[in-house]
Amino acid sequence: MTPILRIHPADNAIVALRDLDAATSVNLDGQSWTLREKIPAKQKFAAKDFALGDRVTMYGVLVGKTTQAVPAGALLHTGNLQHASATFAGKQSAYSWAPPDVSKWKTRTFNGFKRPHGPAGTANHWVVIPLVFCENRNLGFMREALVRELGYGKTSPYERFARTLADLHRRGASREEIEAAMLEAESAEKASRLFPNVDGVKFLEHGLGCGGTRQDAQALCRLLAGYIHSPNVCGATVLSLGCQHAQVSLLEQEMAALYPKLEKPLLVYEQQKSQSERDMMQRAIRDTFLGIATANEQTREACPLSDLIMAVECGGSDGFSGISANPAIGHTADLLAALGGAPVLSEFPELCGVEQSLCDRCVSAELADKFVSLMRAYEGAAQACGSGFDANPSPGNIRDGLITDAIKSAGAAKKGGNAPIVDVTDYAEPIRKGGGLTLCCTPGNDVESTTALAGAGCTMILFTTGLGTPTGNPVCPTLKLATNTTLAKRMPDLIDYDCGPIITGEKTVEQCGEEVLDLVIATASGGYVPKAVSLGQDDFLPWKRGVSL
Repeated sequence: MTPILRIHPADNAIVALRDLDAATSVNLDGQSWTLREKIPAKQKFAAKDFALGDRVTMYGVLVGKTTQAVPAGALLHTGNLQHASATFAGKQSAYSWAPPDVSKWKTRTFNGFKRPHGPAGTANHWVVIPLVFCENRNLGFMREALVRELGYGKTSPYERFARTLADLHRRGASREEIEAAMLEAESAEKASRLFPNVDGVKFLEHGLGCGGTRQDAQALCRLLAGYIHSPNVCGATVLSLGCQHAQVSLLEQEMAALYPKLEKPLLVYEQQKSQSERDMMQRAIRDTFLGIATANEQTREACPLSDLIMAVECGGSDGFSGISANPAIGHTADLLAALGGAPVLSEFPELCGVEQSLCDRCVSAELADKFVSLMRAYEGAAQACGSGFDANPSPGNIRDGLITDAIKSAGAAKKGGNAPIVDVTDYAEPIRKGGGLTLCCTPGNDVESTTALAGAGCTMILFTTGLGTPTGNPVCPTLKLATNTTLAKRMPDLIDYDCGPIITGEKTVEQCGEEVLDLVIATASGGYVPKAVSLGQDDFLPWKRGVSL
């Protein structure tokens, strides 16, 4: 295993692939350096002597400028490097792409749920949606009434753990006896589903719908309309109070505008028009039960891979993200695009510094202009609040080598592969086109982004992480990919695939990308259950269109 890496020939920052001690001599591409200090794995050191204000490049793009002189072989960190990124101005050049060889998958299908209009689903869920936070209490009642009774719920391992502790304490067990018993308390309860062809009943609890701006209400209704129409959803129950900003009529307007051909059950109940809470709840529970029973009649069948709408996402990123897992799923995205499917790249604050290359990949100047407009409006809103995209990296990101937003962004963009960009969508706009990459405007916040991607119609999510992120989505199967083997071994309950062998040289980016595509197909067919699904990580967080990086 080589100890260092220059990602792009033009880079003047070098990545340490393992911990390197001070005074260590390292060599690469005919150059040699004696390290002036310890360089931890994932961190970067100067490939040349930098003066104050010099440009630092990684991934072939500007990622920062020095705030003081930095000698060759010294560690680059937040004390001597600040964020800087290149300017951009719409589509400037033509773009050509040589698609990867997909002959291996040409005749492959996945076993999905066909829908009357649009692509097939990779899952089959019923959703229960409150239009306003006032209905979250009733949402909870429906959850209690339906989930375990229909066989979708099981006792959490922590509830079983606490129950065992309480039972032992009641019997007067000693501390040693309790600790010994804990080692034997790991068996899980397996639920038997009443309706095996419906994967679950999902409850999209949120804190919006009233008290914000009318634009917030419209954005929420647009997002919820996307969940109702999702290929992974077989029907929906909507609970409304009646007086909130997010009116039933507003939801209906968004449905009519974006999804005029809805052909699935949509059950709507308004509390202020009901005889009583009990009357509304009994009707909602009865009708939902009958709707799920009908949806259970549908079974999985062969569907083309071109039906797959696959989001690529990263969270808890580290200094290896842009080297291993992100390029790997970028190759998966290219394979899917070549097969006619729709890969989707989001998190606009994490595309800062690579805008021009993305503009040039757009198939038209109009698409590039839309991307530029969305980026500048987003950045402007952040700056108006005294912030900016440069504030995106988290303490964990910085600690593990992503010390400027441009470094983080250049690595994050690798998730999008190299296929042409065939569409650019704003928040909660539906994904319409396959055969290339779609850019979808979302925050960098993991859950706000995955929530938006599922609401835009994505039927799979590939989620890379270097630090470990326990998240998923209620209706969209989410596969977690580790950037490094240490994480994959430390958090096997969260990680579905290890991209660490790319770092050690045991596998190539292309090999991992192909293996991930096979895992996507298995997951889309119901043959593999992602860890996030097994753990019930049903995170749902609508974006209130303020500043969220």
